[in-house]
Amino acid sequence: MPIPKQRHTKGRRNRRRSHLKLKKRLVCGCLKCGESVLPHHVCAFCGFYNGKQEIDVLAKLEKKEKKRKEKELKEHEGEVKKMSN
Repeated sequence: MPIPKQRHTKGRRNRRRSHLKLKKRLVCGCLKCGESVLPHHVCAFCGFYNGKQEIDVLAKLEKKEKKRKEKELKEHEGEVKKMSN
């Protein structure tokens, strides 16, 4: 393996690493429930994307969990409507 003839300076090293930084994730709110969602992703809380229900989040839940989730969704929608008014 070849050995470098000269040492790289700290400035050269830092300039090379300047592109390795993490980018800020853009997060927007779901139009239906107001939860934070990544752009172009289905909302995990309510299952809506672009104004249409894509996933039925209540389908896989058991009876008790389903009632709790429905109640939670209704309360959350009420809060969003109050904030928008």
